[in-house]
Amino acid sequence: MSTLDQPSPHPLSWLARHADERRAAGLRRTLVPRTADSPLIDLAGNDYLGLTRHPEVVEGAVEAVRRWGTGSTGSRLVTGTTELHAELEAGLAEHAGMEAGLVFSSGYLANLGVITALAGRGDLIVSDSLNHASLIDAARLSRARVAITPHSDVDAVAAALAGRSEERALVVVESLFSVDGDTAPLRELHEACRAHGAVLVVDEAHGFGVAGPEGRGAVFDAGLAGQPDVIVAATLSKAFASQGGAILGSAELIAHLVDAARSMIFDTGLAPASAGAALAALKVIRRDPGLPELVRKRSWEIYELALALGLEATPPSGAVTSIILGAPEAAVAARDFCLERGLHVGCFRPPSVPDGKSRLRVTARADLSDLETDHIRSVLSDLADSQPHPSPTTTR
Repeated sequence: MSTLDQPSPHPLSWLARHADERRAAGLRRTLVPRTADSPLIDLAGNDYLGLTRHPEVVEGAVEAVRRWGTGSTGSRLVTGTTELHAELEAGLAEHAGMEAGLVFSSGYLANLGVITALAGRGDLIVSDSLNHASLIDAARLSRARVAITPHSDVDAVAAALAGRSEERALVVVESLFSVDGDTAPLRELHEACRAHGAVLVVDEAHGFGVAGPEGRGAVFDAGLAGQPDVIVAATLSKAFASQGGAILGSAELIAHLVDAARSMIFDTGLAPASAGAALAALKVIRRDPGLPELVRKRSWEIYELALALGLEATPPSGAVTSIILGAPEAAVAARDFCLERGLHVGCFRPPSVPDGKSRLRVTARADLSDLETDHIRSVLSDLADSQPHPSPTTTR
């Protein structure tokens, strides 16, 4: 038999081998559909202010569908921009203390859009080592030179900016980091940017609606809102109980993005239901400005409980705290332990976190009842008792 007659291997036959390798390493992932009436207490999702089922937010989505239909019907530059989108953009910008805004169909696409529209070949992007995947992918797609600096290391950022040969530079960072829940040193980073002629791009996915007075964000709290060299990227899928993303900054920046942000230009506009829900959530937050403070309080209570139980935990600046368990298998077992007892928590394993740092990611909600809080305390106490070697180490 000639080589031409021999059956060739399936071009995707390597997938099974990779699946086996992931399974052996405890890194195999599955999708588990949840029901609409799940009895679990949700500490895994990102509904930080508990607004996803708020009557006014639901009605905001429903009314938008009644008026505008189920889809935006086209890209933003064709038919996908409605009066609702314009109202939402103005409201988000005002809440963040910025001049203007532009809504994208996801926070991921917002990050891709702003970074690739501002940086390219011959430019520099300085990126925090713990930045979200959307920021990492955006930097790669931009084709700019990327300098990755140690987490929250302002001196390293300043050195990267000072030693560059490129004329233009972006410093890209999250305001509240999505895994450890800590806050970036925004004032100091801005000083480094200002000293070296760089622009600071801050991903406020976990900060906008949670951090700062009235949930106006960590950038606002740091006194940087409205600065011409500061850009805010936000998501609508967390505190704002909807879906979509937004870039907030100067009117000049937004005009440039309308011309140059490919992830907005070539994408269908945000669905009216999502725009309506986000706008309604914004109105609820403005009317009840204590909600952001309440979710921060709940998160801190969970953190202090974990420490009291001898668990290793990360201090939250917003809604997120992590309980470090080490090996992927330990984190998966702890997640399942909680699930069996009615508590849904996140489970983060490599490559989402470094080796040896697999964890439970626990996200608080402003609408947790006292009864739910008592149950959380009971489950975490049982979890601590079940650990073979509770770690005495704490992260403060």
